[in-house]
Amino acid sequence: MQTYILLTCNPGHEKEVITHLRSIKGVMEVNGIWGKYDIFVKVEHDAEYGLDKFVEILRKIENITSTYTMPVLFGQGGSIDD
Repeated sequence: MQTYILLTCNPGHEKEVITHLRSIKGVMEVNGIWGKYDIFVKVEHDAEYGLDKFVEILRKIENITSTYTMPVLFGQGGSIDD
């Protein structure tokens, strides 16, 4: 299952948060972005319960202040069987 997550972090800590995120298993892509959110993260996980655990890990990372989670829908680009 794929999920896109938008993160907000404390100003000036984006690079250290991005470095930390890149070391987490399941993180496919991480980019700093401009706008309401600071960081874009693309993750891959085995099952829906895995998403809960993943978001829990993110929320414990120092300097991350909020997350916005967007799971990819199967049948609408989220699987081979589209």
